[in-house]
Amino acid sequence: MRASFASDPALTRGRLIPEEESTFRSCFQRDRDRIIHASAFRRLKHKTQVFIEHEGDYYRTRLTHSIEVAQVARTIAGALGLNAELTEAVALAHDLGHPPFGHTGEDALEALMAPYGGFDHNAQAIRIVTHLERHYADFDGLNLTWDTLEGLAKHNGPVTGELPWALAAYERQHDLELETFASAEAQVAAISDDVAYNHHDLHDGLRAELFSTDELAELPILKQNFAEVDRLYPGLNYYRRRHEALRRFFGVLVEDVISVARHRLAEMKPKTAADIRMAGRTLIQFSDPVFQDLKVIRAFLFDRMYRAPSVVIMRKQVTQVVEDLFPYFCAHTDQLPKQWRKDVEDAEGDTALARIVSDYISGMTDRFALQEHERLIVKG
Repeated sequence: MRASFASDPALTRGRLIPEEESTFRSCFQRDRDRIIHASAFRRLKHKTQVFIEHEGDYYRTRLTHSIEVAQVARTIAGALGLNAELTEAVALAHDLGHPPFGHTGEDALEALMAPYGGFDHNAQAIRIVTHLERHYADFDGLNLTWDTLEGLAKHNGPVTGELPWALAAYERQHDLELETFASAEAQVAAISDDVAYNHHDLHDGLRAELFSTDELAELPILKQNFAEVDRLYPGLNYYRRRHEALRRFFGVLVEDVISVARHRLAEMKPKTAADIRMAGRTLIQFSDPVFQDLKVIRAFLFDRMYRAPSVVIMRKQVTQVVEDLFPYFCAHTDQLPKQWRKDVEDAEGDTALARIVSDYISGMTDRFALQEHERLIVKG
């Protein structure tokens, strides 16, 4: 049964460009489907999560990560009586703005764009779904509902201070009420991101042999998970043992989020989705003990995985790729694809041109960025 504070598609604030609604899909289902069919969503298949896309077939990519986030989000939304379709739409789209090479690529692009307003992957996701996807006859972007756009813009909380330019540009024509908290559905999508990456990064780090199962079994939460597996399945083989333990770790995180949310919602007694937005705090969170345990696990991952020597070497290499491609395309706009030429012709000044190049590079997959670097820079 849907809760009274869930987002109701019948009460949506609608789309910037009015459309005749579907006869067989809710507006949030339609948003989700447009995201899945977007070019930017398909390109996540070959974009880095932690390991560069070509480093192995088994590691998570941005696409598989986004699918896992959506699965967690639907589960939590269902348990809390929220709108699963809106939750899923925000979860699937939350990483659309990531450039190639994950956070390494984002750091490089942010530094290059500093003189031109900077780069922010959350704001870039808004830019993609409101401007850069150009397939429909009646509008640029996907013309998503206000509710989905709001969730994308502030799923991590209110956006205050100086806005990233890409978000500010859209906010001027469509007020997303950035000073308030997001819907419960968007908050679920945000916490599901944390659940997913904390779980699958441990998987990927083990597969990459950056740390051992024995080391993992000494971490908070996981120590109990491994003990339970050993009690139930003595002598279980190496791979099944760690999978069973990580499966239980995953369950602990999801159950904790649901338990905390139910307690806070029962305490607050919200009547409408607006009550969630005006609550003055995030309601969908981990409990304090689990949050503290996750800080220890994140510190372990940072030290042993995100800053592992092999990962650091690759970070330097791909940073150079972005640092080479950006000035090259700024100086050689004739090398941009034909569909970008009109934007270049209309660009007024260096800032506008740099933002076009940033849009183009941020949309590249890992493999395409590497190929273009080889073709244009290395071979010249």
